[in-house]
Amino acid sequence: MDKAILGKTGIEVPKNGFGALPIQRISDDAAKGLILKAYESGVRFFDTARAYSDSEHKLGIAFEGIRENVVIATKTGADNVFDMRRDFERSLEELKTDYIDIYQFHNPAFCPKPGDGTGLYEEAQRLKKEGKIRHIGITNHRLSVAHEAIDSGLYETLQFPFSYISGEKELELVNKCRENGMGFIAMKALCGGLITHSAAAYAFFVPYDNVLPIWGVQRESELDEFLSYNNDPPRMNDEIRRIIEADKKALSGDFCRGCGYCMPCPQGIEINNCARMSLLLRRSPSAEHLSEAGQKKMAQIEKCTSCGRCKAKCPYGLDTSALLRRNYEDYKNVLAGKTKV
Repeated sequence: MDKAILGKTGIEVPKNGFGALPIQRISDDAAKGLILKAYESGVRFFDTARAYSDSEHKLGIAFEGIRENVVIATKTGADNVFDMRRDFERSLEELKTDYIDIYQFHNPAFCPKPGDGTGLYEEAQRLKKEGKIRHIGITNHRLSVAHEAIDSGLYETLQFPFSYISGEKELELVNKCRENGMGFIAMKALCGGLITHSAAAYAFFVPYDNVLPIWGVQRESELDEFLSYNNDPPRMNDEIRRIIEADKKALSGDFCRGCGYCMPCPQGIEINNCARMSLLLRRSPSAEHLSEAGQKKMAQIEKCTSCGRCKAKCPYGLDTSALLRRNYEDYKNVLAGKTKV
C-alpha cells in the first residue's frame, strides 16, 4: 500500500485520501456506509470543511468510537477571530471530537500571519497550544498566497490543486513544500471530474512521497475504484503516459476547474458547472446534464449581465462570462443535434 508522509507533521497515511465535500449530497445513512467502508478498507485521511454544509456532521456520525484511528482535516473560511471561534466550536460539535488533526484556513485571499491585524493565526496558535489543534494548515487556489504560506514557515500543510494536467508552477509548489518540510494535500486530483481515468491519476502521484491526493467520493462505485488500488496500485507505463498526454492536450488553455469561488452569482447562474458544461458533456457524460432540470440551469446564462463579479473572484483569472456564453452556445447545439458528444 502506497503511503504519503505529510512533512514535519509526521502524519503517514495511505495515498488514498477521502475528500468529503460530495457526501453533503447524500443521506446520513448512505454517507456513514461509504465512510465506514473506506475506513475498513484502510483509508485513514478524511478532509472536510465547515463550508461543506453537513459533511462534518456525517463524518462525526461515522467515527463515533473510532475517532483516534483516523486523521481529520477541516477548514474555516472566517476572516475574523469571532467567526473563527464559532466555526471551530461548531466543527468540534459536528465531528463529535475534542481536537482537529489539521485545521486549515480555507482559501483566504491573503496569508494569515501573526501581527497582521486579523488575529486569525494567533487564534490558531492558541488552539494548538491548548491541544485542540494538532497542526495548522492552509488551502488556496492562488499561487502568490501559496508561496507566501510556504515562505512564512508558519504552516505545516498546504492544500492546493494538483493533478496530472497541472503545470510547472504547481510542481514548483510541491517541490518547495518538500524542501521546507511541509505536507502537500492535492485537491482537485481529478480536476473536478474532468479527469476520468483514475488509474492514471493515481499513478501520477506515486513518485511524490510528500503529496496526498484526496479523491472526492459520493458513490460506492467511485470508492471501490480507488480502494482497488490499495493492494494493486497502478504504476506509470506507456499506456498511462499516452492517456496523460492526450488529456493534457484536451484540457490545455482556459477552462473552468469548477472550484466554485466565483459563486454565488447575483443572477442565480450555477457558474462552476455551467462554465465547463462542454467538457462535462464530453468527458463525464450524464443524463442529468441534458435533463429538463439541466436545461433550466443552463438557460439561466441568458440572465448574465457581464457584471464582472465572477471574473474578479476567479483564482485563475478566467473571463467567466465569456466562458458561460461559449458553453451555452455549445450546449444548445448539442440539444438541437447539431453537435455530437
